[in-house]
Amino acid sequence: MIKRVAIIGLGTMGPGMAARLARGGIEVVAYDIAPAAIERARPMLEAADGVLDALGITASADSGGTVRLTDDIEEAVRGADLVIENVPEKEEIKAEVYRKIEGLIGPDTIVASDTSGIPITRLQAHISNPARMIGMHWSNPPHIIPMIEVIGGEQTAPETVDTIRDFIRSLGLLPVLLKKDVPGFVENRVLYALLREVVDLVERGVIEPEDIDTCVSWGIGYKLAVVGPMALLDMAGMDIYHSVSSFLNADLADRKDVAPLVNAQMAAGKLGIKSGEGIYSYTPETIAKLQPDRARKLVAIRRILEGGE
Repeated sequence: MIKRVAIIGLGTMGPGMAARLARGGIEVVAYDIAPAAIERARPMLEAADGVLDALGITASADSGGTVRLTDDIEEAVRGADLVIENVPEKEEIKAEVYRKIEGLIGPDTIVASDTSGIPITRLQAHISNPARMIGMHWSNPPHIIPMIEVIGGEQTAPETVDTIRDFIRSLGLLPVLLKKDVPGFVENRVLYALLREVVDLVERGVIEPEDIDTCVSWGIGYKLAVVGPMALLDMAGMDIYHSVSSFLNADLADRKDVAPLVNAQMAAGKLGIKSGEGIYSYTPETIAKLQPDRARKLVAIRRILEGGE
């Protein structure tokens, strides 16, 4: 049974993951090498707790759920049943983490990576007990979105997969089990296919960014929140899909490189919210409002989807 979890790397996901695990009665110790990241995590934990309250996800006083922050990796993983690696998306950085914790964890400790898409089989090459390694890909924001992808690598033991899937369910969350370890897993493969097409449409002058956002949010996204894509095929009818895809598929974006629009933004230092300008411009005031406003809307949608009011 998993009762103690170490999170390695706080970043944007770590605090939300820690808060949600604690609500499930888990003792969480979250580590980051950077003191500034630890300080940033404190208000993020408070904000996540407020959102969880709004969702009605509460824990009893004797549940044992706690969160502790540390800059000592040995302290973080000591006695952990599960270690969730949540460091930047570079294989060499992740490999260094695995080397650091190798002699600090027990033989039965499960090591999970929250990588957004590096195949787990590749990461297993950097750990001495690959049978106990698995992908556990949370979706951002992790304290609000209940779906978690579970990905076994070529050497992951079936019992490791079962343990993580059952653990996710025990928290009241939704495990999605991948049958194959593919780059990007499933969520990001579908998302990046959509992003490739919308960037292409904007780049070709077909539509403005504001209008594509309206189209996706109020058209595709509105429907897909209720009717999944495979169920949508049934709703529309295979005959309709066959007819439209027979001519449309040939015209969809299928580029294998990064779109010039994205490269130009990068070259200009327009990285998005983090730099104050990307596709849109952001003031410090609008940035401060964005996260709580989006969290409020996501909470409202989730409550509806779960049958609440």
